[in-house]
Amino acid sequence: MTFDVEGLCPVTVQASLWRAAALAPDVEALVAPDGRLTFAMLLTEVGKVRAALAAAGVKRGDHVGLCLGNSVAFETLFLALGSLGAVAVPVNTRLKADEIAYVLRQSRVTTLFTADTLLNADFIAILRQIAPGIDSVLPDQALPALGEIIVNGSNIPAGCRSWFDFLNAAADDPGPAAEADDTLLIQFTSGTTALPKGVMLTHRNMLGNGFVSGQRIGLRTADRFHSSRPFFHVAGTTLSILACLQNLATLVTMTRFEAGEALRLLEAERCTHFSGNDTMALMLLNHPDRSKRELSLRGGWVAGSQTVLGRFARELGAREVVSGYGLSEASPNIAQSCWWEPETVRTGGLMLPQPGLEIRIVDAASGKDCGPGEIGEIRVRGWTVMKGYFDMAEKTAETMSPDGWLLTGDLGRMNEEGRLEFVGRLKNIVRVGGENVSPEEVEDRLHQHPAIKQAQVVGVPDQRLTEVCAAFVILNEGCALDADSLIAWAQQHMAGFKVPRYVWIVDDFEMIGMTASSKVQKSHLAAHARKLLGSVAEASGG
Repeated sequence: MTFDVEGLCPVTVQASLWRAAALAPDVEALVAPDGRLTFAMLLTEVGKVRAALAAAGVKRGDHVGLCLGNSVAFETLFLALGSLGAVAVPVNTRLKADEIAYVLRQSRVTTLFTADTLLNADFIAILRQIAPGIDSVLPDQALPALGEIIVNGSNIPAGCRSWFDFLNAAADDPGPAAEADDTLLIQFTSGTTALPKGVMLTHRNMLGNGFVSGQRIGLRTADRFHSSRPFFHVAGTTLSILACLQNLATLVTMTRFEAGEALRLLEAERCTHFSGNDTMALMLLNHPDRSKRELSLRGGWVAGSQTVLGRFARELGAREVVSGYGLSEASPNIAQSCWWEPETVRTGGLMLPQPGLEIRIVDAASGKDCGPGEIGEIRVRGWTVMKGYFDMAEKTAETMSPDGWLLTGDLGRMNEEGRLEFVGRLKNIVRVGGENVSPEEVEDRLHQHPAIKQAQVVGVPDQRLTEVCAAFVILNEGCALDADSLIAWAQQHMAGFKVPRYVWIVDDFEMIGMTASSKVQKSHLAAHARKLLGSVAEASGG
């Protein structure tokens, strides 16, 4: 099956920049903590950074690390690298020293752009641990490919250069050099079950996905899209930066999501759309400042349950909010609902595959296709699928079939109309006896309890049933609820095998495990639950 995404939209960064500057020169492209740019200004700034990159010796195909927060600096660098034909390697700013060293070494980064500090992290101190040569001369023997580090900030070690000096050294602009099938980004996966893998995504992958996803969200020229999804994730690059660039919308971002500040920005910047996960949405919905803000929301994209999306649509005025499903290896969105569809469809998790993609639901044990309504592994083939994992041929072969099918490792089902419903991450499914339980389904039902602000469900070991569900719950302000009462309520509202066996009331998830994109890390929650249960067993002499 063939599909020409190039017939829909630009498929190189530079073509998208030219188009945006020609069609909407005075529309703001970006509102960030360190500045504001129109699309005309963005085109000019990207040209300046591209010239500075060339003067620094960066060439087409080079791998360049970005350890920066959401900012004008990150966006202009990312787009300039793409225009030049170089490859951006975003570094998760919440990684520890050994993890950052792994990413830089595995991807063979030759130049690194870093903040000196961001939030509570001192990146110069971290880099000093992994590459002592920053205080004298690079490359360091610990990272032999890394020839230069450029620092955005005031703490500039002797072996590094400042962002100011980097820009001032620009010579002649070499002009764009990238083609549609060049790698634009190496996105490292989370690595919760194995060493992180570098997903290679092309200009065609990301720009096509950004365009189509933005269309389904309902982005129009000069709409204002609030997304504080980190730029070091594809939800930040593809579904924020590129979705806005391709659809001529303004991206409003912040360094780190904080619900009160997000509400202020949504009001002050008159944002029409919002992007976030269920945790972010619940933080907005439950924040005490919500009622004080006059919002202009019309829609957006929220990765969450039907209950959360329904509340978001009704209580924040985002009547056109949609749901989506994807993963980094598919750059990322595979399926989405559409802004013009009925609310029950948009918020109910019934999503249309992106145009031109083939999706199969497969019984992983037998390899046979599942029928309508049957749950199996989601597999996808088409223009949005990655080139592979960088320098990991065996891992690529395990994940992609010889004929191009990506094995997502996620569970879903297709209805008779060809709509995809995401059921859960295969690795997160709780196997209770002979039943497979989706944590997302249990969370959705728990969110219907009037006292619950947020719930997270994981599986914990059980001698008789293999696994059972355990829930961590945050209560609404002023509400009282104990574990036994919640379990009793759950027994009345869901099948017995889905009812959480254990419940813990907590104040927040920060100390247990939260990603930089405000996602709760299920693996950390599950480990914490096992630790709590072990303590109970020890106390009882078990």
